[in-house]
Amino acid sequence: MTIKKQSEATTYVFTPPARVSIPVQGSDAQFPVHRVYCVGRNYADHVAEMGGDPKSEPPVFFSKPATALVTGGEAVRYPQATQDLHHEVELVVTLSDGGRDLSLEQAAANVYGYAVGIDFTRRDLQAVAKKHGRPWDTAKGFDQSAPISEITPAMDAPLSGDTRITLHVNGELRQEAVLGQMIWSVAEIIAQLSQLFELRAGDVIYTGTPAGVAAVDRGDTLHAEIDGLTALTFDIV
Repeated sequence: MTIKKQSEATTYVFTPPARVSIPVQGSDAQFPVHRVYCVGRNYADHVAEMGGDPKSEPPVFFSKPATALVTGGEAVRYPQATQDLHHEVELVVTLSDGGRDLSLEQAAANVYGYAVGIDFTRRDLQAVAKKHGRPWDTAKGFDQSAPISEITPAMDAPLSGDTRITLHVNGELRQEAVLGQMIWSVAEIIAQLSQLFELRAGDVIYTGTPAGVAAVDRGDTLHAEIDGLTALTFDIV
């Protein structure tokens, strides 16, 4: 019998950060995060308010770091380098499996659950990036730019085209739509994204925002809801 010698523990130059994870509704389990993807231009009214043509422009994919996620209703720090921080309420999809070049059926089968989230945008930095044809990284991919609620497993999330999505700021309704107004469905988003990246379990996808995006400031309280999912409430400090 051959006895294999166990390898020594890896020594790091500093203590690695804890794995980013999202709480799951009704469970002690945590959803371990792999990557965070986002979709732009997925509600016709929002495309129009941003000066685009919803009939001719497909969604834009971009990403955020895992450090963008904020869970548990914790307060969000107003970010540096901006004077124009905008809210974007969104349905968030989480994956339990992945792959490349997925069919619509495979894409739908990979969904673990859903949450409600906010995609924060440093709009002034985005405007400069658009003007000069630069990437959106500084406008979108900053820490604490993606607060998220608990995840509701798909089997417990009765979503439909009539499901309402809303955002209130300091009690005032800012954004309101139904999920059926999305240009691209959840399965279509996942399938298209899989043509660009190899998706994996732990991936998180923000699916785009309806019209009504606007600026927020320190001291504001945001309350985001999607019927059937855990609501998200937090302050900006």
